[in-house]
Amino acid sequence: MIAASVGALLVNSCSTVTRTVEAPPEIPGASFVGNKACVECHANVTRVFPTSAHARIHLEAAERAGQTGCEACHGAGSLHIAGGGGRGKFIVNPGKDPAACFECHRSTEVEFHLPQHHPVIEKKMNCVQCHDPHGSDIMKPAGGLAMSRLNEGCAQCHREQTRPVVFEHPALREGCTTCHSPHGSINAKLLTQPNANLCLRCHVQVPGQSFRNTGNVYFGTSDHTSYIRMGNCWSSGCHTAVHGSNVDTRFRF
Repeated sequence: MIAASVGALLVNSCSTVTRTVEAPPEIPGASFVGNKACVECHANVTRVFPTSAHARIHLEAAERAGQTGCEACHGAGSLHIAGGGGRGKFIVNPGKDPAACFECHRSTEVEFHLPQHHPVIEKKMNCVQCHDPHGSDIMKPAGGLAMSRLNEGCAQCHREQTRPVVFEHPALREGCTTCHSPHGSINAKLLTQPNANLCLRCHVQVPGQSFRNTGNVYFGTSDHTSYIRMGNCWSSGCHTAVHGSNVDTRFRF
């Protein structure tokens, strides 16, 4: 089981291994031209692409040996060049169809088929809205601290949940993915866990000496046993401002 898990991790990691693509997207009638042919029209992309994890992808077949990156994801480029370029013209555009991304990111594809997921397979969203496939950092937008960038990516759509507040939930400083699975989940709102256990991961029970062995549930020295029976921390009517509040340090309003 452990060996299988490690194997799956390596297969799905672009940043830790050299990837080999045996079957790049097929463009009927097109031939492979190599990355250098892309430079003239896509100078900005090809300038930063060598620092990208995706630049490690290379084509295995002998006639394409050494050709990396561009055509591994976009397909053979000869017809695209002959046709004068253009988005989606004789080329595969993963920004419109995630199938090319799923060729390597199989575990991510599975997540998008979970009951709750961002609508990527429905083509209402696409991978490049959240990820930069060409740059040195796969997360968007670029710049700033890593977790800040992650939250900014979510903030493009979830502005209400990521707006600045006076009393910020510290979990936001660790990133939205502390509580949410960004691709898909079996739980509502893409939560990593569906109940109070989500909160208990950080808000551990630390009862005072007089509260030990009572069988009750405590947050600090506050007995929450009766509250938990009313529902989750955020749905029981207590900590409704779970992302942060402008008026209450305990996120109750």
